[in-house]
Amino acid sequence: MFLRYRFRVYPTAPQRVALARSFGCARAVFNDAVEARRRARRDGTAYPSTATLSKALIIEAKRTAERAWLGEVSAVVLQQALADADRAYRNFFASLAGKRPGPRMGPPRFKRRTGLQSIRFTRNARFCVLGNGRLRLPNVGDLKVAWSRVLPSEPTSVTVSKSPTGKYYVSFVVAVEDCAEELEPIADPDAETGIDLGLKDFAVLRGGRVIENPRFFRRLERRLAKAQRVLSRKTKGSANRAKARLRVARIHEQIKDTRTDWVNKQVKALVSENQALYVEDLNVHGLSRGRVAKSVHDAAFGMFLTRLESKAARAGRTFVKVDRFFPSTRLCSTCGVLSGPSGLEGLKVRSWVCGCGAVHDRDVNAEVNIRREGKRLVAGGHSDTQNASGGDVRPGTPGRLRNPRQGKNEEPARSRTAPADREPGISVR
Repeated sequence: MFLRYRFRVYPTAPQRVALARSFGCARAVFNDAVEARRRARRDGTAYPSTATLSKALIIEAKRTAERAWLGEVSAVVLQQALADADRAYRNFFASLAGKRPGPRMGPPRFKRRTGLQSIRFTRNARFCVLGNGRLRLPNVGDLKVAWSRVLPSEPTSVTVSKSPTGKYYVSFVVAVEDCAEELEPIADPDAETGIDLGLKDFAVLRGGRVIENPRFFRRLERRLAKAQRVLSRKTKGSANRAKARLRVARIHEQIKDTRTDWVNKQVKALVSENQALYVEDLNVHGLSRGRVAKSVHDAAFGMFLTRLESKAARAGRTFVKVDRFFPSTRLCSTCGVLSGPSGLEGLKVRSWVCGCGAVHDRDVNAEVNIRREGKRLVAGGHSDTQNASGGDVRPGTPGRLRNPRQGKNEEPARSRTAPADREPGISVR
């Protein structure tokens, strides 16, 4: 298993110049590779191979007056930029052929000189961490690294990046054992929880415990809007515009850093306190295109679920995703009847009363159902379902889910699933 370890570095003024030169050369080689393959498509010829592009765009280009400056940086940086362009085209063709999961990808585009830039060094570049803690990079020098932890093994590659605010970071790729971060198993059978994500509260856990939604972007939205208005009034190319752009970038960076730190702390706490974690498989991509897109992006559900799954796997915890079509909100956790609110109007209902007399909080009831369904999936040996797949949801009730309008002597209705030609969605709480 490979992990990334990220640290901040503090290059000197000459080293910043050398890094800027490397950033620019890598961007130029990437754009030349994209242009060469676009030209081949226009001319109807075969796409040039990576070896052909390497010879033409790097080796022979260094001998010309127009590209002589490519020889001032490490050749490994240029080769990695060429490999990135080749990987981008491979992903694009795989997406066209239907071999790549996820949404359809477009062809690679030209890179621009933006605030976020990066280059990558592999072992062929012979980078090394010196005894004094500095990182030696070819054609750059010895960088001062702010070490916050020890690398578990020798890194296979290192990526140097520059943020829009002018900060520099290095990211090491390190190989670790799969069981290197496993935690001690928790013997308590109650050390498990369902996680019901929402916008009113970020998450509701077992026993009604609530993780409040911090809304990092909403807190700084007015300050960001003011900084963006100031930036729009500055003359392009002026020093005042550069300062205003930096103010906007710093606000964005503050939002990003505080959100990332908060997510990491919540993930670590959940994994350390629970032996099993059951979550709902949210359609985050679909939610981020709706009327609550800003709030969904601010909540960072995708980041949270991805990191929770990764951390649980490394810690040896049980992690199960309950199908997004499972009616966790509408299902009564007491009698197992689908009597909860539904539709758009049902999103406004925070509590409801079942026909059996049970009074339910919307999110607490959903957490109980998610936890029970997750345990059923673990016991059944599979981790996906469509509306419980006709299995038992509440204890002591065999058979399929029963509609409250259905008579006692009638046949139970079949589980309803979404049409195959419609993108699955989920209601937002």
